[in-house]
Amino acid sequence: MIEESRIHPLNKNRQTKGEFVLYWMQASQRVEYNHALEFAVEQANERKLPVFVYFGLTDTFPEANERHYHFMLEGLRDVQKALLGKGIGMIIERCSPEVGAVKHAKRASLVVCDRGYLKIQKRWREYVSEHIECPLIQVESDVIIPVETASGKEEYSAATLRRKLLPILHRYLLSLPEETPRIDSSRAELESYDISETAKTLSELATNHSVKPVSNFHGGTIEAKKQLEEFINRKLDRYDDFRNDPNADCLSNLSPYLHFGQISPLFVALQVSRYNSPGSEAFFEELIIRRELSMNFIHYNRQYDSFNGLPEWAKKTLFEHNVDPRAYLYTLEELELAKTHDPYWNAAQREMIVTGKMHGYMRMYWGKKMLEWTANSEEAFSIALYLNNKYELDGRDVNSFAGVAWCFGKHDRPWGRRPIFGNVRYMSTDGLKRKFDADKYVQKYASANPNHSPETKTKDHNTSRSRS
Repeated sequence: MIEESRIHPLNKNRQTKGEFVLYWMQASQRVEYNHALEFAVEQANERKLPVFVYFGLTDTFPEANERHYHFMLEGLRDVQKALLGKGIGMIIERCSPEVGAVKHAKRASLVVCDRGYLKIQKRWREYVSEHIECPLIQVESDVIIPVETASGKEEYSAATLRRKLLPILHRYLLSLPEETPRIDSSRAELESYDISETAKTLSELATNHSVKPVSNFHGGTIEAKKQLEEFINRKLDRYDDFRNDPNADCLSNLSPYLHFGQISPLFVALQVSRYNSPGSEAFFEELIIRRELSMNFIHYNRQYDSFNGLPEWAKKTLFEHNVDPRAYLYTLEELELAKTHDPYWNAAQREMIVTGKMHGYMRMYWGKKMLEWTANSEEAFSIALYLNNKYELDGRDVNSFAGVAWCFGKHDRPWGRRPIFGNVRYMSTDGLKRKFDADKYVQKYASANPNHSPETKTKDHNTSRSRS
């Protein structure tokens, strides 16, 4: 049985006599540990109907590019294969997801969807709820504790949410049994968009092709589980001591897979909890407390993707210090091509462009330094979010929006006042050197060649200003 707190009817429509139960898969792009899929199978078995899975492949997801689509398509092939083995047919259509969902719902007895927290994902589900005649039920599967159960409001910090999560966490750290469909729908003749050849599919998508796929990460649940296994066996014991050292290679590397829903955070937590490791507590702090704090922020703060979404104290102090002189001013193009005076920042930017992932500690330093090198704090926020979302495989994720906002004061407290930053926490190169061998990190990416001609957003960012 699925916990009731995960299940939310999105309309008040009554059950119809439809031909099947439809699971509209969008955020939770996996078969294993997918509460929405299991609920759909359960409902189909009760109604003695087949269940089908639908996925809408849109060309125009905000800020997505070839790098993101490549990773997602690799994962969707895993999904197709796993569903076939489970006896479930899958329909992939190249269209805006909500449009396809409404079309297929015309023949459905019930539509089940997973949960997305971004504004566009909420709009899709709202549109479908208003344009179908059968019930639409949302089942939350990409958090361990459902977001409204965790808190009914936007939380100030990790400390305030932690106090709410820890007392109820045991209720949700439960394995998810799989139910087998009683009616096999995998042999049905379905018109589905062919994604078997990734290169061909990518060439057909009308997306930004300037940011190419990376070779060091491959999408899908199978790859995600390999990363998890390697983390547990080789890195977990060192995680607490070395997670802030980018030279130590002890991170899980699961964020891209969590972003696309290719692995369940619940599955990850249960696997890690099987080991009595000194790194488990620190890892759970990131996987559960910090990640679900990001979900809380994005769900309750509709301005999560703008400077206006920051706390009032942070906006006030940054506005007051916008007039402070900057020793360096860089254009967007200079920042994008890692052409600053700071070798540590440049290395972080190169890591992101070349690998699709920046070490978490360096991402904090990277975001804060832009406050010092742009004309004002609003421009710094905008550029940081733009670059992060463009190159990170987990860009456009709830953690990305919360992570960039943290660099500007979100989920933090006021610190001692200083130029430019005001009361927002400052990070320095000396701080990097105290944490780890920063020069070794620079050497690792010194020869990395992005080989990229940036398509800078001249409409939004001033790219003609020279360094002062």
